[in-house]
Parts: sequence; C-alpha cells; structure tokens
Amino acid sequence: MFSFLKTDPSKKLNKQHALKLEQAMHAQRNGDIKTYSMLTLEADTIYKQILAIKEDENKKA
Repeated sequence: MFSFLKTDPSKKLNKQHALKLEQAMHAQRNGDIKTYSMLTLEADTIYKQILAIKEDENKKA
C-alpha cells in the first residue's frame, strides 16, 4: 500500500559505485595503477551487489 515510502536499497550502492569509479579514474590519470586496480575491483564488487538486489526484486515481483 505504501510502497512509495520504502527506500531503494540499491540507491546507496549506486552512489558508492559511481564514487569508486570516479576515484579510480583519478588514480589512473595520476599514474597510480595499483590504486586504480584496487578501486575498480571494489567498484566491481559493489556492482555485483547491485545486480543481486535487482535480481531479488525481480524474483519477488
């Protein structure tokens, strides 16, 4: 009934994912490839969490 009041769990993760990708881009531009690799791995992990949440939502619907 009040589904519009529920928070979107993937919204926070989307912000974190975008932030990690931006940090990775800056690290790459500065030539810090090790940090770039670590940040892209973290972003990938967050993205997989987002996909899992979306998949669970699709199963419920």
